[in-house]
Amino acid sequence: MQRWKQEVPAVLLLAGLGLAPFIGFGEGYVLTLLARAMILAMAAVSLSFIVGGAGLVSLGHAAMLGFGAYAVVILDDLQIVEAMVVLPVAMLAAAGFALVTGAIAIRTSGVHFIMITLAFGQMAYFTATSLSGYGGDDGYTLYARSEVNGARILSDRLGFHFICLGALTLTWLFCRMLLASRFGRVLRAVRGNPMRARALGFSPYPYRLVAYVIAGAIGGAAGFLFANATEFVAPAYISWQRSGELLFMVILGGISGLHGALLGALGFVLLEEWLSHQWEHWRIAFGVLLILAVLFLPNGLAGIPNQVARMFRRG
Repeated sequence: MQRWKQEVPAVLLLAGLGLAPFIGFGEGYVLTLLARAMILAMAAVSLSFIVGGAGLVSLGHAAMLGFGAYAVVILDDLQIVEAMVVLPVAMLAAAGFALVTGAIAIRTSGVHFIMITLAFGQMAYFTATSLSGYGGDDGYTLYARSEVNGARILSDRLGFHFICLGALTLTWLFCRMLLASRFGRVLRAVRGNPMRARALGFSPYPYRLVAYVIAGAIGGAAGFLFANATEFVAPAYISWQRSGELLFMVILGGISGLHGALLGALGFVLLEEWLSHQWEHWRIAFGVLLILAVLFLPNGLAGIPNQVARMFRRG
């Protein structure tokens, strides 16, 4: 029961996103913005799963999203637009990349793991820029969004909003279930003390690799949705800057729980959007606010209620 109390902010946030189109946020532009936030939140939750659950701080997670998006591009060029085909291919492509790169990267730890994932991410980025048949640096515009049994469900803004919300909810519940399972307990034990885990008979490597592949597959699903949301895919989706943004969403929300990634992603996207309409040089103010958030919110946005409660107890 205590664990579920910690997830109340996530439940309220997901419920709020479900009600948003009916309480004054049903305009096309707002729905597009919320869809983008929810898709990035999916990727952030999958990253939080390996950062908080397995202690794997990846700086190449955007490559998973990029592999999913480029799977959509390649199949679109082949005139294959059925979502029941495209989505599994996108997830398998990202999971395959995670398996191959993770098999190498997970043999390291700490800053070495960060740098190796960054290197693999950059390799994927430069590979994408060289794909002249799919736009290269200029990117690729989809002919149309993916279809579901011939129906253009993803082309309807309201329908797409709830598809993204459903995907985000399933991602959060699935990752939470995994962390609460025996598999998740072993992951946390390995993160806390690998030597003790080995002494108890658990080899850290396969558990971490499986977690990394699962996060990759979820990133691929997010890439599928992101490609359909923008109807455009470019190498920028795979850049280290995007990976840095995803990692910062996790830190901004708080790595103590998956709900932090939800809060961090939504807060990041909405703050970025609001500031961009207020000032031409909004990135300066954005950077300052993010630094202040790190300094004064050590437990992220998810930790604000506890901080407020402690302040009142002291007062």
